[in-house]
Amino acid sequence: MIKRKLVMEDGAVFIGNGFGSEREISGEVVFNTSMAGYQEIITDPSYYGQIITLTYPLIGNYGVNRDDFETVTPFINGLIVKEYSEHPSNFRSYESINNYLKAHDIPGLAGIDTRKLTKCIRKAGTMRGFIANDDMENDEILAKLDGVPVISNQVEHTSTTNPYIVPGHGHRIVLVDFGMKHGILRELTKRNCHVTVVPYNYSAENILRLKPDGIMLSNGPGNPQDVPKAIEIIGKVMPLVPIFGICLGHQLLALACGAKTEKMKFGHRGGNHPVKDLVKGKTFLTSQNHGYAVKMASLEHTDLVLTQVALNDKSVEGIRHKVFPAFSVQYHPESSPGPEDSNYLFDEFLTLIENHLAKQGEEEYA
Repeated sequence: MIKRKLVMEDGAVFIGNGFGSEREISGEVVFNTSMAGYQEIITDPSYYGQIITLTYPLIGNYGVNRDDFETVTPFINGLIVKEYSEHPSNFRSYESINNYLKAHDIPGLAGIDTRKLTKCIRKAGTMRGFIANDDMENDEILAKLDGVPVISNQVEHTSTTNPYIVPGHGHRIVLVDFGMKHGILRELTKRNCHVTVVPYNYSAENILRLKPDGIMLSNGPGNPQDVPKAIEIIGKVMPLVPIFGICLGHQLLALACGAKTEKMKFGHRGGNHPVKDLVKGKTFLTSQNHGYAVKMASLEHTDLVLTQVALNDKSVEGIRHKVFPAFSVQYHPESSPGPEDSNYLFDEFLTLIENHLAKQGEEEYA
């Protein structure tokens, strides 16, 4: 193994063993508290440009299989673990996580104190870091890190470039892809929806020409304020078609309605985040991955109603429009990985569509 190290922008240094690719890489260092599902995490486009620290100590013990990908090409910049398994054991496994990272030229770092790194991020907030060989001077690494520009066009890289159809015989859904997890598509096709996936900058006019019964706004990476075109599109289609937003889609819906978003200190990433549904009076465990959130106070002068709240920090987890058939959640109801407590939201979206279509029919024949 090659001795490698992570140097954080505040000067903290973590020395360990390299695996995967041997190239140098920088990125925003974040942590995920999930105990399983590392394959889904690594292939989640919402992690574009980030270096993921997995807090669960042993990673890779069930290998990599062909079923659990959330996108074909992983978008992470690096992976940090306490320990990884070079010899996985699972009937579905076809390669190790080490070989998978090598194949996609993604560096890994093992053997560091991931608890200490997580505490550093929780205390100081999310920071950028740089993974390099141990023989490189720390000052040289920090100079390289300073020279790396902060990215702001993540969605441009994770969205599809051309529309495509996943045929079905049910409701016609336009899925706006900001960096979509395949789990969202699976849930819609499981309900026999006819899904047209379109790019993040597909015009409102072109979306409406598809005559959708409903519009889904997917998850995706980065700051929602960096996608003004999407905010404009949502504002145009919202009065006409039912909308369901997830994660980044949730934040964009809020911005289109006049609310504001802000960067969180270290975000929510993991499969164990409790959320209180204020309408149902129930609490659900949810899968989350986001570094931005809707400002609670900014909802006050909008047509949005708070429907769900995070129990750990009281942040906004769900909203609904008072007038238009539109709602969204900050977490991932499709899971992949994580608990499936909130899977029912896809059924509620289809019910919203059916009610909207029935109302349109009544108005047409009134």
